[in-house]
Amino acid sequence: MKALINVRIFDYQNYIENGFVVFDKTILKVGKMSEFKNDGYQVIDGKGQLLMPNFVCAHSHIYSIFARGLALPFNPLNFQEILDQMWWKLDSKIDNPITYYSGIAAGSEFLLNGVTTIIDHHASGTEILGSLTSLKKALDNTLHLRSILCFETSDRYPVDECIKENVSFAKRYHTDHVTGLFGMHASMSLSEMTLKKISRKLKDLPIHIHVAESDMDEADCVAKYHTSIIERLDKHNLINKDSLIVHGVFLSDKELDIVKERKAYMVVNTTSNLNNAVGITDIKKFMDKKIPVMIGNDGLSSSMATEYLNAMYLTHLKNQSPTAMNIGHILDCINNAYDYVGRRLNIKIGKIKEGYVSDFMLLPYTPFTEMNGDNAFGHIFYGLFPNFKPCDVYVDGARLVKNYELVSKKAKTELLESRKYSKELWKRVKEK
Repeated sequence: MKALINVRIFDYQNYIENGFVVFDKTILKVGKMSEFKNDGYQVIDGKGQLLMPNFVCAHSHIYSIFARGLALPFNPLNFQEILDQMWWKLDSKIDNPITYYSGIAAGSEFLLNGVTTIIDHHASGTEILGSLTSLKKALDNTLHLRSILCFETSDRYPVDECIKENVSFAKRYHTDHVTGLFGMHASMSLSEMTLKKISRKLKDLPIHIHVAESDMDEADCVAKYHTSIIERLDKHNLINKDSLIVHGVFLSDKELDIVKERKAYMVVNTTSNLNNAVGITDIKKFMDKKIPVMIGNDGLSSSMATEYLNAMYLTHLKNQSPTAMNIGHILDCINNAYDYVGRRLNIKIGKIKEGYVSDFMLLPYTPFTEMNGDNAFGHIFYGLFPNFKPCDVYVDGARLVKNYELVSKKAKTELLESRKYSKELWKRVKEK
């Protein structure tokens, strides 16, 4: 067993100015240093650093990591053209080896930013079957991260393979590190026939789907099916409990009422929405309706701290009010993610308390104003989030990042190897 001593402990609920944590895979004891007794533990001196739970990214596209630096002809006039000119060109050329190495690359960046649980929405047109297992091997077997995975079913792919990959993966894997959801791209790329097929296979598996990211998605649904997106999905009995409704920039009150009734979650990706110029999600409306909200990165950034900042500031702009959202609301989003992951993986996560998994990080932070239980999250949000970089990161009590570097030699080697696979992907994408 190990003991971290001389640390400031904050888990979004409790604050200890100078404390200790005894742990192995789970946390065994937490207290003040005045109460610490060394019973033969391996002692690690935290030297006054801040100890916090690791982050969850509630929606990502790990495969998109290899788009960094890729130069393609790009002059989109709307959201559909962004998909056509960039993302659908990229994901159509991905096979299982590229999927694996994208997991190594993106997972390593997440880990270095204190993000150790990822809810991912995968796409790979060259190889669908086995793709989620390839991603699982990178995230779980090699990097030892936690993940909830699915494949992005779309009519641009062989639909039966997409369905099979989602269902078989979810049946095969349900551990404290990995499980599955049922992935769907968006209403505008899913026919009625496809929704009927999914409905027959879905059972009680939650879906993970983009909804009304752009106004084009909602307009397409109304024009083709004479109903809203959420009503269309609900007609096919697709919105199960714990389903993830992602983006929701253009959802109506009626649609949100259905989301709430079905006990689904809204997952916002503010930074990506800004980048794609589709609009600003009205997070306040979701919260006013008592719909649980989580925050993702949509594959754009590995820093969840940045996402938390942008979510609050853009909500102020959207509602033209500096009080439309406060750090307490961000805290709710963070805790919602811990609750969701804990339920899906059947673990206690997100607190520095006895019985919780030992997923936590150390950050150097010397406050120059008083830090206590009442204002600790204010210190973190305004003082740490703008330049957030953990020194050490633990998962299941194992130190995976030490002094800002990956510990695993295999992970370091394969991270360098990923360059070869990104180069191969670029070659395929650029071929006529």
